[in-house]
Amino acid sequence: MYQFFVEGSQVADGQIEITGNDVNHIKNVLRMKPGAQVRVSATQGTDYFCQIEQVEQERVLARILYQERETRELPVHLVLFQGLPKGDKMEFIIQKAVELGISEIVPVAMRNCVVKLDEKKAAAKKRRWQAIAESAAKQSKRSRIPVICDVMDFEEALTYGETLDLRLVPYENQRGMEHTREILGGLRREGSIGIFIGPEGGFDPKEIQAVQGKGELLSLGNRILRTETAGLVILSMLLYHLEE
Repeated sequence: MYQFFVEGSQVADGQIEITGNDVNHIKNVLRMKPGAQVRVSATQGTDYFCQIEQVEQERVLARILYQERETRELPVHLVLFQGLPKGDKMEFIIQKAVELGISEIVPVAMRNCVVKLDEKKAAAKKRRWQAIAESAAKQSKRSRIPVICDVMDFEEALTYGETLDLRLVPYENQRGMEHTREILGGLRREGSIGIFIGPEGGFDPKEIQAVQGKGELLSLGNRILRTETAGLVILSMLLYHLEE
């Protein structure tokens, strides 16, 4: 069943009004007709199963059949602070992180990042990344579209991270999984967690020094993981402990 997202204001009187680019997708790509059933999620995270009643030029009207009772979202707000990687790796990271339940992704310009984005390029990248997040949210039947934040430098990211309940920092020089098991085993199904992932060149020693006392340095095993792998590994570990 195809998935679409709407604002809460588009839900009223047992009907949902779908507008924007999704109208063209429904009409001309999927070629849906009245009677077709779709899944629609509102911004507050409410999921509806609907039947299309009208397909118009600029909107599609769907009648709500019933509301899904079980949420597909994790009980914890997860924020991925991802060091900017090379090439199109960020697109892959966003797609998979959304599938695994991330709530926000913050691209971070760290000392060892090869990629340098000026304001114009960063804005264009953000639009592209947000579209990928929306597509991945539809594919994985998420109830919310994760937010792609503006690119931050490490200091800004660390300041934002301090507003979260817990900060996890997988670090290649950290050894031993015992501490990792202890931290993950003690997680509560509430609050917020930030995950800091270094770029291809890893964290700069000054960045690790800055995070000391503000985050939990963790090992992800005895092997050195690529930047596009490390975040997905820790997210998979969190999924195991947090999924209800």
